[in-house]
Amino acid sequence: MSPKLSTALGLALSALLLGAPAYPQSTSGPGRQARSGPGGQAPSGTASTARQPRFPIAPHHAPAGRIERVTVHGASLVGNLEGDSPDREVLVYLPPSYAKSPSRRYPVLYLLHGFTDTANLWYGLSGPHFVDLPTAADGAYAHGVREMILVMPDAYTKYAGSMYSNSVVTGNWEAFITQDLVRYIDAHYRTLPHRASRGLAGHSMGGYGTLRLAMKYPGVFSSVYAMSPCCLSANLMPSATVMASVAQAQSTGDIAKAGFGTKAMLASAAAWSPDPRNPPSYFDLPVVNGKPVPTVIAAWAANAPLAMVYQSIPNLETYEAIAFDAGDHDVGIAGTVKALDRILTDFGVKHVAQIYEGNHVDHIHQRLETRVLPFFSEHLRFQ
Repeated sequence: MSPKLSTALGLALSALLLGAPAYPQSTSGPGRQARSGPGGQAPSGTASTARQPRFPIAPHHAPAGRIERVTVHGASLVGNLEGDSPDREVLVYLPPSYAKSPSRRYPVLYLLHGFTDTANLWYGLSGPHFVDLPTAADGAYAHGVREMILVMPDAYTKYAGSMYSNSVVTGNWEAFITQDLVRYIDAHYRTLPHRASRGLAGHSMGGYGTLRLAMKYPGVFSSVYAMSPCCLSANLMPSATVMASVAQAQSTGDIAKAGFGTKAMLASAAAWSPDPRNPPSYFDLPVVNGKPVPTVIAAWAANAPLAMVYQSIPNLETYEAIAFDAGDHDVGIAGTVKALDRILTDFGVKHVAQIYEGNHVDHIHQRLETRVLPFFSEHLRFQ
């Protein structure tokens, strides 16, 4: 598929704009090759507005550092009812100085990709995309940003995204990120293995995951940045028509042919309303036979960060730095970002929020290079 930038995320994830285009995906065009094996082994507070130039397709060049592809066993994912492998591919970008400074240790920034997206696309390994993480990192380093190890797990699942949640259907992705993955990276790379030197960032579904994990697991990461985070608000009136379509997607073929909105609802149900007594999908939908199911609607609402935040204030107060943003044309998401900004401001939680000129994807590469990586360079501990 030739890459086309969407003007907005399919906000089906938050049941705001069902059926909008998914991310641009491409399996053609120039790409890189990643080496496998860790650590150089042989292959085995107040919202503001900023104006920026459009940046539809990320630049791409040979990385100055080294990309490694590793497989991390997720004990937390074993036995998931979706049938996804618990052995997850993870891409690591080691900075240019890593191979030259064998005694040096580095902070780690963990990054979470969005729904229908993949780590390969973010690392420039599957052709043109709206972001190229190694290229963005090299550009940031060239302008004085301090070097760090960058880590992205691939969270593409049966329904095109894990939601970074805890479910018997998808597996416990919360524990995979905060325990299994962090332990593996600390054991196999020269990291600074403490909270002050770990950051977490993500885009869209990954932005949602970033805020979710920040609220629930304050002892793992010290600074977080959510880019265009989806799914912040609860949908208390799900569409009967949409859910009827979702209920028809049963087979692997049905799921493969399903549109973005249908897949988003399937992923949400798998993550937020699992039901081990309801084969073959093992989840419940918020509308059945045209009638709302209040308990399922409540279960989905409980996973919305704008609902979670009130109980999470003490945890959020422990962070060194919190930031989140959205493009002004990413209408539904921008509105929820403003709402989160207001809540944190009211509670006195230090943070930075920004609404900038753009849509869901067109400035992500540039902002990664000029805002996100500098943010972690400033706030992570480098010794």
